[in-house]
Amino acid sequence: MLDWVNTILQGVLLGGLYAMFAAGLSLIFGVMRLVNIAHGDLIVLAAYVALVTTEALGIGPLPAIVVVVPVMALIGYGLQRGLLNFTLGDDILPPLLVTFGLSIIIQNGLLEIFTADSRKLQAGPIEIASIHLPGGIALGTLPVIQFLVAVAVIGALQLLLYRTALGRSFRAVSDDQPVAQLMGINNRHIFALAMAISLAVVAVAGVLLAVRSNFDPAIGPARLIFGFEAVIMGGLASLWGTLAGGILLGVAQTMGARIDPGWQILAGHLVFLLVLAIRPSGMFARPGQ
Repeated sequence: MLDWVNTILQGVLLGGLYAMFAAGLSLIFGVMRLVNIAHGDLIVLAAYVALVTTEALGIGPLPAIVVVVPVMALIGYGLQRGLLNFTLGDDILPPLLVTFGLSIIIQNGLLEIFTADSRKLQAGPIEIASIHLPGGIALGTLPVIQFLVAVAVIGALQLLLYRTALGRSFRAVSDDQPVAQLMGINNRHIFALAMAISLAVVAVAGVLLAVRSNFDPAIGPARLIFGFEAVIMGGLASLWGTLAGGILLGVAQTMGARIDPGWQILAGHLVFLLVLAIRPSGMFARPGQ
């Protein structure tokens, strides 16, 4: 029984990382209805930016977040302002095609620069440290930190959206772009800020991914799938729903791996399909969505 409890707890912690993958997706979809096919590859790009930062400055991966976050935010702003804004409109196909092309460019660029060799960032003793709970259950300190960071980031995004002037601008352009523009809001600038914040979250997710597991230029699409599944299960544009979706996906994968290691990924996909069959709009979708 304790083994299953431990499995579920490990799944919850893994779900925090998946929620980090998904939070940026949820934000930009909620603000501009943009589906970013390159999102997973941008997570991997953030991991490589962290790799370069740690090697150049001689610091650990967790302190490197201070450098990686503004770098990825600038990339996000420039990408949206200089490219993706021109694809937005009633037709969803142009942004899909452009971000698909961007995904291929990022993958091949990373492959050319860093080769196909698998990399991993070393965080030191914290990687093997653990927190012991009653009943002989032990949780890794690093996964616990990752989960708490995910909760903090999603909580901060929620406060940003509903307690700040920038958040009101995000919601205004999401609800009615022409009216928001008539009220003096620069839609293109607001969209670019949303993408900058999305990639700032991606930066944290990329560093945590690089510390938790090996990474190479080709793993982006799998991270994108996990992010999409978490977003859709939780409910599109629902940030706390994204956290719940990530946790559900993580628990499903760890329980599947507990039954048979080959079932880990499959179990997550099956739960995703089950949620879609029961509640197609997601567990925490807003009324009428």
